[in-house]
Amino acid sequence: MRIENSFIPVRGVGEKTERRLWANGITHWDDFDGSVVGSTLADRIESYIETGRTHLERGNVSFFAEALPASSSWRLYENVRDDACFLDIETTGLDANCNDVTTVSVHRGGETKTFVKDRDLTAERLQTELERSSLLVTFNGQRFDVPFLETCYDVDASVPHVDLMYCCRKLGLDGGLKRIERDIGIERDMPDISGRDAVRLWHEYERGDDRALETLVEYNRADTANLEPLMDLVADRLHQEVFESAIAGVE
Repeated sequence: MRIENSFIPVRGVGEKTERRLWANGITHWDDFDGSVVGSTLADRIESYIETGRTHLERGNVSFFAEALPASSSWRLYENVRDDACFLDIETTGLDANCNDVTTVSVHRGGETKTFVKDRDLTAERLQTELERSSLLVTFNGQRFDVPFLETCYDVDASVPHVDLMYCCRKLGLDGGLKRIERDIGIERDMPDISGRDAVRLWHEYERGDDRALETLVEYNRADTANLEPLMDLVADRLHQEVFESAIAGVE
């Protein structure tokens, strides 16, 4: 699924109308001829396509992120997968107002970076990583990671965002990240560690155990890097469920 397959950002086009367009062979902006909808809606769609092409040429994904329903934000991924930033953080607790961020890992283009509190974890570094990204991908990041970073480091995290927790729920994949990984066959190279363990490891590091920090970083990096294959799988399954099923329904 690419942005150019989508018509639901247009006012007056819901999922039912979009599926009707697809079922009638209008599966891409290039295919649109206005024959399936009324003239007023056709004019809106044509105007949207013209404006959308300009934004795509400029690499402005925010235009589409603001227009798409939040539940369809996964449709942005294929257009900007090379510039997507997978992000995960570890903290000393659940409240951003009284707990600290200990490590932040970002994964982009096959490379994973980890920033550590009191070493190289700064607002400037975080902001640079966010500004380099066309799309932010997290698991439960809307409720946890992003609010923590905004509160603790005052960063602007308004980059278009796909929270995989909600995408997974659309597919009937419930539970935490590690449970979902097990359910769909994504493997890890290290033992399972809980969020509570992550807090314990940080405190052990503060007491002088450098190996505890190494383990915490490995855990954080695994969480982050594994978001990419999860995003790939989720996007593929949702594409089949949403797009291909609409096409198959008329064959």
